[in-house]
Amino acid sequence: MFERFLSKETSYLRTSEIRDLLKLTEGRNVISLAGGLPDPQTFPVEEIKKIINDVLFNNSDKALQYTATPGISEFRKELVNISRMRGITGINENNTFATVGSQEALFMLFNILVDPGDNVIVEAPTYLAALNVIRTRRPNFISVTVTENGPDLEELERKVKDITNNGKKVKLMYVIPTAQNPAGTTMNIEDRKRLLEIASKYDFLVVEDDAYGFLVFEGESPPPIKAFDKEGRVIYTSTFSKILAPGLRLGWVVAHEDLIREMELYKQNIDLHTPSLSQYIAMEAIRRGVIQNNLPKIRRIYKEKRDIMLEAIQEYFPKDSRWSKPVGGMFVFAWLPSRIDTTKMLEKALQKGVAYVPGSSFYADYSGRNTMRLNFSYPKKEELTEGIKRLGQVIKEELST
Repeated sequence: MFERFLSKETSYLRTSEIRDLLKLTEGRNVISLAGGLPDPQTFPVEEIKKIINDVLFNNSDKALQYTATPGISEFRKELVNISRMRGITGINENNTFATVGSQEALFMLFNILVDPGDNVIVEAPTYLAALNVIRTRRPNFISVTVTENGPDLEELERKVKDITNNGKKVKLMYVIPTAQNPAGTTMNIEDRKRLLEIASKYDFLVVEDDAYGFLVFEGESPPPIKAFDKEGRVIYTSTFSKILAPGLRLGWVVAHEDLIREMELYKQNIDLHTPSLSQYIAMEAIRRGVIQNNLPKIRRIYKEKRDIMLEAIQEYFPKDSRWSKPVGGMFVFAWLPSRIDTTKMLEKALQKGVAYVPGSSFYADYSGRNTMRLNFSYPKKEELTEGIKRLGQVIKEELST
């Protein structure tokens, strides 16, 4: 009955397939490889309890009160410190901004920066929640293929050059260079520098999503693109959801002071400020080394689970499938034989007791019909093997029809 009252903007909203799948599998005997939930084993529960008690005993007047829109000043100084752990230097608290998860950061940034018709570059595939936010801004999407080493930079420069030659400009590129969601790929350092060179040459911004930068469990995690930024061209986002607890709903941005001021104005009209208590908890978790000391445990757990999933895929998936072999993060992305439509196949998988996210949602043009994202961070180890076994059976049955 409310359709006639809704604004035109609502027609551009898209449901999150992941959220829908979580509702579908709730209460059912289904092994879900669909979500992107951290393993609850990784939550430093006892340390968080101690921090909350201490904060409420010593700073309840501030932790339970309204605070400044960009974040508590002491917390923003700790954001400088945690960003330095990722190799970002030459910044101060005025370059940081506290957000309600990195999702709010992306929402604000794309609403501040993107006008209808702007040329926006995204990876193919890329994070679907970011895509859904950008879609509401009605841009012209430029998709760049993700290879096993990250976005194809030859394709990127060719497409940007074509746009420039036609007298138009690119506004920004959204990129997840480390343990990409969903593809699981990680760019090497030289490619990160080259991407920044292309952005500088053709004068567009880079929105860097570093949600998984701390979760590289094979080799060293490369510094973010922001670490090489000399022009203030890169806008960096990250989150405490993967390294502390997602229930805190806490993320952050590192950017030029001019953009931080614009974010402050925008956020004043959304939710005034990020929850003070969450900021105090994360601030103490950094100061006390809780996050730093917990990272080896998280990496160990996720590496073990990734290995179990990859071994099961190798055994149970058709041989003409291919899949990513991530060095970090939470996801494996699979490309099945081209005749398979993973959206249509999902109901059969659910009937067999296994869920995944069809891959087309991760493409701006909804291509990738034969792809799927598989999560290894949340399911139990035995569920990973059984889930992939069931999924392999579904795929093979689909191919035999």
